[in-house]
Amino acid sequence: MTVTFSFATAGRILFGPGVVGQVAGHAAALGLRPLLVTGSTASRADGLAADLQSAGMPSARFMVEGEPDVACITAGARLARTKGCDLIIGFGGGSAMDAAKAIAALATNPGPVTDYLEVIGRALPLQHPPVPCIAIPTTAGTGSEVTRNAVIRSRTQRVKVSMRSPGMLPDLAVVDPQLTLGLPPEGTAASGFDALCQLVEAYVCVKTNPLTDSLCREGLARCARSLKTAFLEGHNIDARTDMSIASLFSGMALANAGLGAVHGIAGPLGGMLPAPHGAVCARLLPGITAANIQALKDDPAFSRYIDRYGEIGCILTGDDRATPSGLVQWLRDMVNRLQIPALSRWGLQHAQVAQLVDQARRSSSMKGNPVSLSTETLETVIADAMEEGY
Repeated sequence: MTVTFSFATAGRILFGPGVVGQVAGHAAALGLRPLLVTGSTASRADGLAADLQSAGMPSARFMVEGEPDVACITAGARLARTKGCDLIIGFGGGSAMDAAKAIAALATNPGPVTDYLEVIGRALPLQHPPVPCIAIPTTAGTGSEVTRNAVIRSRTQRVKVSMRSPGMLPDLAVVDPQLTLGLPPEGTAASGFDALCQLVEAYVCVKTNPLTDSLCREGLARCARSLKTAFLEGHNIDARTDMSIASLFSGMALANAGLGAVHGIAGPLGGMLPAPHGAVCARLLPGITAANIQALKDDPAFSRYIDRYGEIGCILTGDDRATPSGLVQWLRDMVNRLQIPALSRWGLQHAQVAQLVDQARRSSSMKGNPVSLSTETLETVIADAMEEGY
């Protein structure tokens, strides 16, 4: 069988404990007037800012509170242009890195943010290359340091959508597991499940390839042995390293293969609720996995996907005889062990489910799902994820 695929990732990746200390040296080759984009705990980037200052690159600061929205990106791009910034550095969780990538793009491209947004905007291609960008994650989950899109909230339309371009891949990704040591258990659980979900969906989506498959298998094995440990033992550097690798690999895989129905629902749901993206994915993943397996069983043409779910089950459970149904049970058990709240805890109401499914069907991630799921099935999965137990 002929195999054809392409693969793109960040221009360079630095990985390992302590590599954040090398950022200033590498930054000098990309720009001299950096804008440092951080999450709400901006003080965590003080050490990096001091390194940049010592290297003759005093940085302007831009803080992202919560998930980036249209107004946030507009303000950040305006600041970058006003200060003459020729380098954008994202330091934080997925929100800070996504904001940094979008700000880098909008700093050099005309028009409003909505011109470049999918689904609710014009989805225009970028006319000019973005400002160089460095992405430094302080959580282990999104893999945003190696993806070509930024997830942005529209508060007026109550939805989260992507701005996407090959030029938005960071020039440098710096993944230092030590930066994740202070992440609290609930953040560890949510971000870790995001990585796990991305690995599962990228392994069974419609655009898999041998390279992303390898990344997914390795990332899943590291999640299997270290997700729970990182949750229980937050300062276990071995577990944190495993989860940082799993997150990195999940980002590389999704950027080149795609995702599925979990992220198809999580996008619009994130625009409706103040829920952490990873927690939403965690509550949806077991139900979507079960629904996909059931739908795939009904058509022998999709047997290859059933086999892939079986492989995931073997990796995660450590049992070579694991079945797809065993995978679903493992996922449900892990959601409970990591104390992921039900979607109803975040305010989702049954009256909103039909609208949510309608929005999810228009998302780009839904197109990657291995099988088309009925409206009734999607509504049932969401309703189940609203319940306290499994």
